[in-house]
Amino acid sequence: MGYDTGVMSGAMLFIQEDLKVSDAQIQVLAGILNACALVGSLTAGRISDLIGRRYTIVIGAAIFLVGSVLMGLGLNFAMLMSGRCIAGVGVGYALMIAPVYSAEISSPSSRGFLSSLPEICINLGILSGYLANFAFGKLPLIYGWRAMLGFASIPSVFLAASVLMMPESPRWLVMQGRLKDARDILLRVSNSKEEADERLGEMKATVGIDKECAADVVAVTSKHHGEGVWREILQPTPAVRRVLIATVGIHVFQHATGIEAVVLYSPRIFKKAGLVTKEQQFLATIAVGVFKTVFILLAILLVDRVGRRKMLLGSLTGMITSLVGLGAVLTVVERSEQRLVWAEVLCVVFVLSFVSSFSSGLGPVTWVYCSEIFPLRLRAQGASLGVAINRLMNSAMSMSFISLYKAITIGGAFFLFAGIGIFAWVFYYKCCPETKGRALEDDMMEVFTRPGDKKPEQN
Repeated sequence: MGYDTGVMSGAMLFIQEDLKVSDAQIQVLAGILNACALVGSLTAGRISDLIGRRYTIVIGAAIFLVGSVLMGLGLNFAMLMSGRCIAGVGVGYALMIAPVYSAEISSPSSRGFLSSLPEICINLGILSGYLANFAFGKLPLIYGWRAMLGFASIPSVFLAASVLMMPESPRWLVMQGRLKDARDILLRVSNSKEEADERLGEMKATVGIDKECAADVVAVTSKHHGEGVWREILQPTPAVRRVLIATVGIHVFQHATGIEAVVLYSPRIFKKAGLVTKEQQFLATIAVGVFKTVFILLAILLVDRVGRRKMLLGSLTGMITSLVGLGAVLTVVERSEQRLVWAEVLCVVFVLSFVSSFSSGLGPVTWVYCSEIFPLRLRAQGASLGVAINRLMNSAMSMSFISLYKAITIGGAFFLFAGIGIFAWVFYYKCCPETKGRALEDDMMEVFTRPGDKKPEQN
């Protein structure tokens, strides 16, 4: 998914030149993958409850493989769009299930680090996509962009094969009454036998099994295949309502603050600033990928020490400052009739500062936070809802940025993102309590419970 995002930023320039498509068609092509990810994310939760977290990842990888092959062939715009749509469904599956799987298999002491790994891998993919733009851009036009897009099929094959060697989520196994299988896996992934026993006891209590039960397989009253979950999400208790508000808000603001505009359209931004050749634009874009990856690595090392809330607020502070600076520089460039070298330099600096700030908090912490705050019985579908909102916002930003900057200028667009960032900061401060070190079972609901709330029933 990361590779596809990164490579599309440069491939769009060649596709527009080769297939003679308009800016409006390019916007739709850029955003349709995430619009179709809605389908994948909304169905993946129920599928993962039925067949398990691990095989759901395999299904997502297989779907993405088919889409990548179609994009690589790309005989015409319609085939290209079809490939993007199919790949989008696979992206929806992967984005929903990867953070859930990581959170459910991790111990509390390392959950933030391990739940951030999907984000670091997405950023490594984005950087790989930028490098592919630079490398394949030297091929003849008819082959270059097709090689860029078709290469995405290779990671999906490795993903499907490697997941088969990984253990199933112990929490999902407990939900199915398969206690021995869950115990065996917990002994492999916990720091000690005592921790494995404690985690197993918490999971059993969550699904209504006696903590002292020593049977290998038990009959669970509800198999937890998702029955009634959407009803509970749509008619929530006060604590679950606060979880839903936090989930919706954090996913909306992750993209409404402009990251998709910078990552997907960075060559256009650098062109507006005065970097005129494709080679200059791609080299600057590669720097974006490097900075994003480095600061993601820094963030995943700190998330379990510093805490989710502090990293979110610090990240947004840096993003807002960078957006104001970028908006000001691009406004000056647009109004000047001469080339301004200092403005080109500042534009690159503010873009790098923005992606670094995003990657040091809002990027990885969004997935960590939303994968851990839902109670077990709601986690898969709750994560599906979050991913659906995330992809909807991603799609909306991807499909509208060119039209937006043509309407209010490119500098005005980034001032708008900065204003949204201020609202986001206030929202995170008010609605997102700290979850560092909390157990995924009862402790997490206590974080969102207020005095006077009815105690939620344990299912």
